[in-house]
Amino acid sequence: MSKNDIVNEEVLERTIQRARERNIIIPTYEQMRDPTKIPEKIKEELKHIGLWDLHPRNLFRITWKNEPVKFGGGFDGVNYVEIPPELSGVKARIFVLIGKYFPTGSHKVGATFGPLVEKLTRGAFDPTRQKALWPSTGNYCRGGAYDSALLACQAIAVLPEGMSKERFEWLKSIGAEVYATPGVESNVKEVFDKTKELKQQRPDEIVVLNQFEEFGNPIWHYAVTGPAMEEVFNKEKKEGQRMTALFLTQGSAGTLGSGNYLRKKFPTIKIGAGEALQCPTLLYNGYGGHRIEGIGDKHVPWIFDVKNIDMVVDIDDEACMHLIRLFNEPAGRKYLKEAGVDPAFVDKLDLFGISSAANILGAIKMAKYYEMTDKDVIFTVATDSMELYQSRLQELRDQYGEYTEMDAAKDFERYLLGATTDWMLELRYYDKKRMHNLKYFTWIEQQGKELAELNAQWYDDNYWDEKFESYKEWDERIKEFNERVGLIKKYL
Repeated sequence: MSKNDIVNEEVLERTIQRARERNIIIPTYEQMRDPTKIPEKIKEELKHIGLWDLHPRNLFRITWKNEPVKFGGGFDGVNYVEIPPELSGVKARIFVLIGKYFPTGSHKVGATFGPLVEKLTRGAFDPTRQKALWPSTGNYCRGGAYDSALLACQAIAVLPEGMSKERFEWLKSIGAEVYATPGVESNVKEVFDKTKELKQQRPDEIVVLNQFEEFGNPIWHYAVTGPAMEEVFNKEKKEGQRMTALFLTQGSAGTLGSGNYLRKKFPTIKIGAGEALQCPTLLYNGYGGHRIEGIGDKHVPWIFDVKNIDMVVDIDDEACMHLIRLFNEPAGRKYLKEAGVDPAFVDKLDLFGISSAANILGAIKMAKYYEMTDKDVIFTVATDSMELYQSRLQELRDQYGEYTEMDAAKDFERYLLGATTDWMLELRYYDKKRMHNLKYFTWIEQQGKELAELNAQWYDDNYWDEKFESYKEWDERIKEFNERVGLIKKYL
């Protein structure tokens, strides 16, 4: 780390001292991508630590490769499943990376790792005097609060009041300062407004880590998620099969950073970005409320490389709510097994939360649109599982009553086998530019970003490569930070 990278040496020294006192060692991106590079003595410590425990060694569990157990697990390859064609109704192979086996049950602990660690390791955040504010519509502030706890920082979570009650209960349980803002999933401006208000009230105390503008979010997915997908493809591909498509719903656009990695490895890949039909911002410059928690926030994120996508796919939130009942209600599972879906797979359907159902639908729609065959392979992710949405299932039961075999038959035929190619747009150059231009109104007019950088995002061919490849520099900074803390020596 050069001296030019250090914002404040005095703050950095206090941070190093706190890390020494709190037994903190920070993993590198390389180790999160490939846990075989984690020191064996750290792996030995993890055998005595639970997956969700507030223990600093769980920073090394920010990876797709955790052994899928609640306590004491090691690393056992990428966690993923393949969607059976009997369920998807398409011949293309669809693989889903599983987020349930991250600490907190969601991969957002990765998305929040970079923004905080980037500041801690160069003296730009003082954990002894400042708090990390995580504006979010759900899992991001959970991931941020968790990472903050492991890194001995205090956290503030700002999220819409309409999010699932499990989120609020968990945030309060780990000591986060929580603010609920008016509205639901797509009411992100209200979150921004509350964040701005808090920052103005406590300017020296609060450091805002906004998932929509912090490049550490997509950089983590570029460095870790993209390679995980490549690894699964190389493991699973059969003769003549090709990496054809990636589909991801667009919330903060962080996960879409994996697409920038995959584009380098598979230049012909088609990348689809999804949003809720009820909030068609990318498709129609539209707006509205919806129920797919974690996506679709009525603006285009600053960190979204719009040029790198090929298609926009809008998903009806009604479809997702019906599918989580089909996947989780006893009558739904019974019907799917009788319909020929592998019973062992049906018993794992709780691995998919609401946005995961949207991701699966988007992958199916892309497969149909491009008339894919069994030679084609599609990737997507399950950000989280139904463990975080049991209250939503109960609300649906209260609203619609018992879920029957007839309901299951209708939902399976209509929303899976009957998925259509409506509400999709294959993007031309000026379609992408229209979406990119929407950034102006949120980020230049409202959030004070520089117009020159907005233009660089579109016209400078090196802009995005330099951003994404910077994780290599951060690994060197993390190593030097750990060396100054001094704890890493006994593990090597």
